[in-house]
Amino acid sequence: MTLCLVTDRHQLDPDARTERASALTLARWLEEAVAAGIDVIQLRERDLPARQLCDLARTVAGVASGTCTRVVVNDRADVALASLCHGVHLPGDAPAVARVRALAQTSPAFVARPGSQGRGPSRSWLVGRSVHSVDEARTHADADYLLFGAVYESGPKPGRGLDALGSVVTAAGSVPVLAIGGVTVQRAAECMATGVAGVAAIRLFLPPGRATGGLGIAAGATALRGAFDRAVTSHLQ
Repeated sequence: MTLCLVTDRHQLDPDARTERASALTLARWLEEAVAAGIDVIQLRERDLPARQLCDLARTVAGVASGTCTRVVVNDRADVALASLCHGVHLPGDAPAVARVRALAQTSPAFVARPGSQGRGPSRSWLVGRSVHSVDEARTHADADYLLFGAVYESGPKPGRGLDALGSVVTAAGSVPVLAIGGVTVQRAAECMATGVAGVAAIRLFLPPGRATGGLGIAAGATALRGAFDRAVTSHLQ
């Protein structure tokens, strides 16, 4: 099971007075994510200036170095490479996965990465992709993982449903699919029944009181793993 934490510094620290302050709060908070063994941290800070985003990514990647946690940057492959992150997460309107891999492989930043020689970027550098349909899942089946959502209603986004999630899992074949959008601890087991590799969330990992359903990182990770374990046990009985 893969747990993915997607960041939103505005929800984490809505009272921050400066971009630097909110980025520092986020970086300190993500230390807890690494300590809790979160598998993937997706830095989804679209409005953060490139220099500050790169500094943030480099800091978080440094904390995660030598652990099981992988750090990917949303959309900005250039920032991900420059900051020595583990990869990039592509939104639905991004260039093709193969094109991003090719650019990464020829980038001086990638070539200079420790241990990169003799290994293809698909093994040493993650490229994930957001998808919203079966057709998109098939089109982008060369990604290292796919993120499908919103599964459940999430703010302004309508829920696409468990049947749609299951269809995407089938279409993706051997490519891991993560479910996102309105995921709670109770709903995680429902998602697992479709064959997903894991779940991704924003609000669930926020500190209690910061957002509806926020449990905090450590408590959220523990509760999700427990839900998945119970689902597996129930399936085997």
